[in-house]
Order: sequence, then C-alpha cells, then structure tokens
Amino acid sequence: MAKILIVGAGFAGHFGAMTLADQLKRKGLAKQHEITVINRGPNFNYIPSLIWVGIGQMAPQKMQFDLAKVYKKLGIKFHVGKVFEIHPDEQYALMETDSDKKIKLDYDYLMMATGPLLNFPATPGLGPDNGGFTNSVCTPPHAVHAAENYLKLVDKLEKGEAADVIIGTGHGTCTCQGAALEYLFNVHNDLKKRGLRDLVNLTWLSNEPALGDMGISGVEVQTGNGIMDSAEFVQGLFEGYKINWQIRSHVNKIEADTVHYETVEGDLNSKHFDFAMLLPPFKGQPISYIAADGSDITSTVCNPAGFVKVDAVYGKAYADLDGPDWPKTYQSSQYKNIYSAGIAFAPPGPLSKPSTSPNGTVIAPAPPRTGYTSELCGHAAALNIVDMIEGKSPSHSGSMAETPGLCVASMNKSAVTGNAMVIGLFPMARNRAKYPGYGRDLKASMIDIGLSGSWFKLFLHYAFMHKLQARPFWRMIP
Repeated sequence: MAKILIVGAGFAGHFGAMTLADQLKRKGLAKQHEITVINRGPNFNYIPSLIWVGIGQMAPQKMQFDLAKVYKKLGIKFHVGKVFEIHPDEQYALMETDSDKKIKLDYDYLMMATGPLLNFPATPGLGPDNGGFTNSVCTPPHAVHAAENYLKLVDKLEKGEAADVIIGTGHGTCTCQGAALEYLFNVHNDLKKRGLRDLVNLTWLSNEPALGDMGISGVEVQTGNGIMDSAEFVQGLFEGYKINWQIRSHVNKIEADTVHYETVEGDLNSKHFDFAMLLPPFKGQPISYIAADGSDITSTVCNPAGFVKVDAVYGKAYADLDGPDWPKTYQSSQYKNIYSAGIAFAPPGPLSKPSTSPNGTVIAPAPPRTGYTSELCGHAAALNIVDMIEGKSPSHSGSMAETPGLCVASMNKSAVTGNAMVIGLFPMARNRAKYPGYGRDLKASMIDIGLSGSWFKLFLHYAFMHKLQARPFWRMIP
C-alpha cells in the first residue's frame, strides 16, 4: 500500500487530493492506497473572494467550507496542524497540532502545497499584525480587519473629511499585484456609489515595471487596429477613474500614517495615508528538511526563499529564461517521490523584468502562482503520483509555459450594475521557443471589461465552491 501525504489544502493541495482520490477510485486502486492531507486550518478558503470580504461586501463564511466533510466523503484522512520537519531519506513528516501534540506521518509520496508565508516583517511597519500600520486581504481575518478599517474610513468621509488612500504592494519583490489592483478598483467603485469618491486622493503604489504588468510581464492583445497591451488599458482606466500611480517602487518603511518608498531610479520619497492596503512579499513556510544523518538539507531541497526546487532549469539570467525552462511535472529535483505545487514550488525566475536601483535595492515582481495556475500544477502533480504508483514515469505536464492564465478582476460587485476586468492569456509564462516574438499566442489573449465580467466573477465563485466541495457533477467543472 502506498501512503500519499499532501501538505497544504489550498487550490493546489486540495484539488490535488481530490484528483488523487478520483483517479485511484477510477482505476480500482482506492482501497489499496491511503491519502492524507495536513492543513494549517480546518477550512478551505476561496482566496479570490477575499477582495469582497475586505470592503464588507461578503461575509467570510461565504468563501469557506469545512475540509473534513469533503475528505470524509472522498475517503481521505485529514489533520489540522503545521508540518515543521520533512525527513525525505526516511520518508516521514513531523507535524504539530494546536495543542502542541507532535505527530509523525510516514509517506511513500509527498506533495508540498503549503502556500506562502506572508512575509510582513520584510518591510518595517507593514501589515495588520505585530504593530503594523497597513491592511491586508490575504487571509479571512486580515480581510475582515481591513473591512472594519475601511468602514471607519467611510464614516470619516461621511462627515466631510478628506482622506488619502494607498493600495498596492508593500515590498519590491511582491507578487499578486492583480489582487491589489482588484481591491483598488472595488474601493474606487464603492466610494463612488456612496458619493464619497471626490473626497479621496486614491493612489496605486506598486513594484511593477509598468502599469498592468501584474507580475506576468503584462498582456498583449491583437485588435483590428494592431496590438493593444495591458499598460494602455490600465492607464486609461486610471485616468478615467482619477487614480494616481507610482510604479517601479520598493516600500522600505511604514510609519503610522506615512509610507516611505524608493524608486527604481534610487529616489527616496514618502506619502501620507489615512488608509492603506499593501500586500506583503511571500516566502516558503518554515519547514526544515533533515537528512538521515541528522543534517539540515533545506538549502539543497529548497531555494533561498524556502520554495521546493522542482524540474525547472534554475540559474539562467532573465534575458535567457524561456518557456522550456519552466517545470512540467513538479517533481523534486532531489527526491523523485516528492512533488511541489502552487506557491510552494520554486520558479526558475521572474516573469516580469527585474530591476535594481542605484542603491542596490531589488525591485522585481515575483511570478504569481495562485488560483487557477495552482490548481493546474496540483492536478498535474497528482496525476504524476498516480503514474508512479502504477510503476510508470511521470507523464503529465502543468507547465505555466503550456497552460493558460486567467484573471477575472472584480471592479464593482453587483449582478445588475457591476463590472469586472477579464484578462486571458496563453500561455501564462512567455514561451518564445514556441511563439517567437511575444512568446504568447495573441489570438488566444484578451482584455475586456463590463457587466458580463461581473457575472463571470460571481459564476466562478459559486462554481468553484461547488466543485471543490466534491458536490454532484464536480468533475464537469474545469
């Protein structure tokens, strides 16, 4: 009997577990093998909807469900706790529960799908915890806290007081710019509906090399008049919405009402705020990898940020990095029975062009690996584990240079008057070996905005919540 252990139950880990259970059942192997999932909390959180939680338009319970119920239905064992050590030579993991109980779990195959550690300490004063001065929408508690502070801002505005609002990224190496952009647009439209927008000086502060870059080096779309890119599109929105912007910047310190930042040119600036939502950079969860002799081999298994190295080509300069260098199977480069998916895997490099200021400060957006992208690589990793159980070599690819990217950015949550920006691109990571020039199939890329996008965003919320709870016909939802 093979024991399969999955650490993390976000998009990659949870859908990977569902895929494993389904495939083993279809092959008549379910009773012969054991799947166990460990997660830091009892719930699955549909992260894309935290944007709405963060302005008080959705209760967190609407984007959560109990994992234990789903896993019981699928015949998957489940533990709530934190893995703190992996012993890959001896094939076991050590986890700790909330009651400080330590549990040893053996495995034959391991999938690391931990998601990120939110690295707020990278910028002094960043975040809602530990004496920080800014808000976050990265977790349900953070989003609820952000909504409370946002509604306090609304109360102040309703008394006729003007305010400065800053939304964006809180460090030069942040990722998930799209989520911050989505929050920015939702705040703009909510304030507009309340008749308060004219009282707010709204600023976008980001480490992107260009507007609309979003850590994916932007998007180009073929139109009847030529090529339109996301920079033009987003700039047009900003100008129409009277949103200020400051890009190519690294936030180096935050005080009670002031953000201090450095530009790529090396200039040091500061800006006042009454309300700020700035995303943190990510790093790997604090998990140590221990060899049979007791030595710490974490630096061998993981990159310096703590993400697991997989079947990618590492060490290339940005200019030389291309589609074939991105991982396909998500199999560890050191241990063939270990896989890593979602944010937990180490990318071969950035998608957006990195920069360094004259002061030596790195301003380089990290590649996003969330949501649909996480699900695709978790799916591929799960199928490759099934391959190995059957005595075959891993045969399934979930390469970001071979799969599409999809971002549906809510701008106004309403089924009647709402709108959303829909961005589709293929592939997610530029692949100039296959698509000379832009590295993408421009005919398969699109940028649009409108009410239908709002419907699509709402549909995705309910469709994925249905699918990920393994409800009837869940397999029919991509």
